[in-house]
Amino acid sequence: MTTAEIAKDFTDLLKQGQNDVAAEKYKADDIVSYEAMEGPMAVCNGKEAVKQKGQWWEENNEVHNGSVEGPYVNGDQFAVRFKFDITPKATGERVSMDEVGLYTVKNGKIAEERFYY
Repeated sequence: MTTAEIAKDFTDLLKQGQNDVAAEKYKADDIVSYEAMEGPMAVCNGKEAVKQKGQWWEENNEVHNGSVEGPYVNGDQFAVRFKFDITPKATGERVSMDEVGLYTVKNGKIAEERFYY
């Protein structure tokens, strides 16, 4: 598959709410994930660590609404825009999230993801 084909299918799965299917199908076992923050989840190495980070996020935020836009492809990379209306359980304060994920494809798998917000 080309990067464009991977990007389209991956993003289509996210739009359908099938995040786990998208991750299992396309994320490399040795993926590296970078968040634009400090702390223990700023860098996650490996598919299992990335999965645990996602589970933590889902458990600690109430999602009221959201959208996924893209993909926007350039070479071996593609970007996806995420918009969410959430309430972090720690604060109880409803907020809007606007985030871009930049994904790098190597050998038919997503080898790296970086999030900007």
